[in-house]
Amino acid sequence: MDEEYEVIVLGTGLKECILSGLLSVDGVKVLHMDRNDYYGGESTSLNLNQLWKKFRGEEKAPEHLGASRDYNVDMMPKFMMGNGKLVRTLIHTDVTKYLSFKAVDGSYVFVKGKVQKVPVTPMEALKSPLMGIFEKRRAGKFFSYVQDYDEKDPKTHNGMDLTKVTTKELIAKFGLDDNTIDFVGHAVALHTNDQHLNQPALDTVMRMKLYAESLARFQGTSPYIYPLYGLGELPQAFARLSAVYGGTYMLCKPDCKVEFDEEGKVTGVTSEGETAKCKKVVCDPSYLPSKVRKIGRVARAIAIMSHPIPNTNDSHSVQVIIPQKQLGRKSDMYVFCCSYSHNVAPKGKFIAFVSTDAETDNPQTELKAGIDLLGPVDEIFFDMYDRYEPVNEPALDNCFISTSYDATTHFETTVADVLNMYTLITGKQLDLSVDLSAASAAEE
Repeated sequence: MDEEYEVIVLGTGLKECILSGLLSVDGVKVLHMDRNDYYGGESTSLNLNQLWKKFRGEEKAPEHLGASRDYNVDMMPKFMMGNGKLVRTLIHTDVTKYLSFKAVDGSYVFVKGKVQKVPVTPMEALKSPLMGIFEKRRAGKFFSYVQDYDEKDPKTHNGMDLTKVTTKELIAKFGLDDNTIDFVGHAVALHTNDQHLNQPALDTVMRMKLYAESLARFQGTSPYIYPLYGLGELPQAFARLSAVYGGTYMLCKPDCKVEFDEEGKVTGVTSEGETAKCKKVVCDPSYLPSKVRKIGRVARAIAIMSHPIPNTNDSHSVQVIIPQKQLGRKSDMYVFCCSYSHNVAPKGKFIAFVSTDAETDNPQTELKAGIDLLGPVDEIFFDMYDRYEPVNEPALDNCFISTSYDATTHFETTVADVLNMYTLITGKQLDLSVDLSAASAAEE
């Protein structure tokens, strides 16, 4: 271990593994260490006995739930946008050859007390029970505007500069009502709160276009895809990629201590009496607790069920977003469900998650609105975890720390953090203008 590296990565969470893979492909000499004896860190995937031990403190789960090995329960479950940045990163690095994907069945939103399919094209808007007849026409016109919008072609802008016009002003031009604004902002554009309404509309329009492009790409019923056997495969796939390009991996390295010089710049990492020298350290917040601050908590419930979520057209994999306003909350609630169709549970079993930014200390009560949508459950576990973000100045100490995973059940915020960190570490933008057709074979 007494060698010199350009970058040492601590922790094998998904963010750290993606960065390790990207840097290795760039020819950077990387050492990747983890205190655990497994990949994934906070975003690991557990079999049933591991899940039971974590939440119930017992070694073995009841037999009636099926074989432990047939469960792959992701601790941070998130769907991928079919045309989004994570899929582009997978293709850019050729990691798709290590993984198989399957489209997600449904994308829903909870509005006016009901679970409804998210409409996103002018045609779907006309059929949607979410809106009355006049609202459908208005929404159809808005969706047509978004569909036709081309940043480089002023003819498609309708005289509006979306870098200056706010989302609220743009929506007002089409006369949409509050419920439509809610599902467009939260279930299509995937904003996590209502701040976007007072910000330039370009971001919201581009997010809506990404949703529609992802939907069209798989010609399915949702814009999302998910790996077979769950997300536990992802960190390992990026770890393989890093190894192919010369990265070195060491698991089970306890007490990884980051070393600094007199100026506060990182010089290396010590574990078990040996020090590996480096110029930069990349890590999750748990490895440098003095350089992060707590920014909140996530409340979540994990349920094992024997049926799909009601009112989702028997979808075996589905996301339901509950916008904050529908529950009188400050943040959205997310419902995620996956099943044996993605090989994450035995035949006939479904895994559901309900998560949100915690506003109280009682997850059972706080998550009730989401849990009520699940129907009967075989087992349910409750959990809360703290979220942290870095407060250091990477230019001064050469430490690049990821932000803790949020409550969302899609990857867009996670990948934004990874790409931002990549730019801070390397000083360049990652080029994601890739040929997306290259992935289609893996995703059938």
